[in-house]
Amino acid sequence: MTFNVPPTSGIRVPPEEMRRIVAALFEKSGTSRKAAEFMACLLVQTDLRGIFSHGTQKAPYYIRMMLEGRVNPKPEIDEVGKTSTTLILDGDGGLGHFPCYYGTEWAIATAKEHGLAAVTTRNHFHIGPAGYYSRMALEHNCVGLAVSSHRYRLDPDESILQASGGSPISIAIPAGEQPPLVLDMGTTFPPWDPRLFKHYPWVYFRDLGLGAILQALGGILAGIYKPEMLPPQSRWESDQGAFIAVFDVSRFFPADEFRKEMDRYIAEARNMKPLPGYNSAELSGGPEWRREREYARDGIPVSLEHQKSLEKIATDLEVEAPFEKYEHTRFNSHNGRRLSIWRLKNAMRFARRAG
Repeated sequence: MTFNVPPTSGIRVPPEEMRRIVAALFEKSGTSRKAAEFMACLLVQTDLRGIFSHGTQKAPYYIRMMLEGRVNPKPEIDEVGKTSTTLILDGDGGLGHFPCYYGTEWAIATAKEHGLAAVTTRNHFHIGPAGYYSRMALEHNCVGLAVSSHRYRLDPDESILQASGGSPISIAIPAGEQPPLVLDMGTTFPPWDPRLFKHYPWVYFRDLGLGAILQALGGILAGIYKPEMLPPQSRWESDQGAFIAVFDVSRFFPADEFRKEMDRYIAEARNMKPLPGYNSAELSGGPEWRREREYARDGIPVSLEHQKSLEKIATDLEVEAPFEKYEHTRFNSHNGRRLSIWRLKNAMRFARRAG
């Protein structure tokens, strides 16, 4: 479950408009049109789930990395190792989204044929949200697992807690009518507190253990410490890797029965008392599932800071980003929210589509 918090004020931007703007930005930065549209779709889909930290807010950062020559804008993804159920991909110094997406597609198709499949990716930059790749398996009645790690050296003067690295992990499990179960998290420690460690040391030890495992799978196993990936041999900031695995539910349990059992479990959990401060009881993936439907209908909430960062890169690249025409959708959670004509029309369209 992500703890990204939706903005409390800002404007609502239709997903299709955000895709258009972001695709134009990526194309101006040197990517192909197809790659630009792919990145725009992926980042907007991430926004729709409320994972704002890894959505279109990342676009200016990625684009500047390419403009500065630190990330390859036109990578050629290469298969450097392959068996019937495993694949190793080289990302050619580009964004990690490309090899991870291609690798996940391959893993899904292979798992449907053989039951299981796994992929490692290396020689690339940031992969975006791990949950994007794990969730790709859901519509195929598969379980998806995605982990990533970045390259760094351990400082003997730092605490052992720093060995975790804060790597992400996502596991997605299909359901039927209920929201699928999707764990999507980073291994980030709570701030060091001697009192907390004294009474609840397992909080730190569990995070350290999980983080180290992800560093081994998403980093070391992926090959990000191979000499050819390191400066000065590599001109790119290709400091990340990933491990992605998929297995077909039907090889272990009839898929229809499994989805029904998952629905039963999730429905019973959602009928329990919510945590303090929350209006509903949800398992991992539930809040994102609800946001995805709301934002597709009402538009993506964009904070002023988010808007300005996109406008700045758009101005630099001479790309039209007419956010001002959505001023009528401005909202403030403390003072209520204006209900625009656009929002009403799209609410009706969404209701018809859902029905």
